[in-house]
Amino acid sequence: MGGSRSVKARWERNYPVHVVVYDEKTVRRYLALLTDALVVRQLQPWHANLGKRQVKSPKVYVRDSGRLHELLGIDDQRDLLHHPKLGASWEGFAIEQVLATEPHTDAAFWATHQGAEIDLILQRKGKLYGVEVKRVDAPRVTPSIRIALADLGLERVAIVYPGSKRYPLAERVEAVPLASLAEPGRLFSAEWAAAV
Repeated sequence: MGGSRSVKARWERNYPVHVVVYDEKTVRRYLALLTDALVVRQLQPWHANLGKRQVKSPKVYVRDSGRLHELLGIDDQRDLLHHPKLGASWEGFAIEQVLATEPHTDAAFWATHQGAEIDLILQRKGKLYGVEVKRVDAPRVTPSIRIALADLGLERVAIVYPGSKRYPLAERVEAVPLASLAEPGRLFSAEWAAAV
């Protein structure tokens, strides 16, 4: 499957908006225009020489969660809490907050065709830090996080969640409340700040 078809397929899978024109060149051009206008973010994939098939197409997020909710026909909080795209909305919102508040020189996501993935990779001074976004009360270390730590050599992984308590989950993995992003540069606590 070509890169442009992958972008189109990912867009259609994530956003149930009927697209009238299916010409790949046109889809790419419109997506580029929406990206340039800061309506959507195309998060590019991180590639590592691992001997595994890795996803090559970007992830597409609507940057304004209110606009996304409007496109999805979500009128109020009750509709949102029962909508099948609640997790995608939360992920997009949290990723925008991380990118706005955390120092980095490069940002990407990582996924393999076997199913392992990490929502966001931040690069800073040659080191990689992972961010996983989970809309759950008690985040846990998933097999994907373990694989990403080992395969990508991540320094640390922060699992951003809607709770209020920050706590370690495993060596180099910590649950971090989204609210902690109100103070820029705090996602990876003092250890991250020292590395910056």
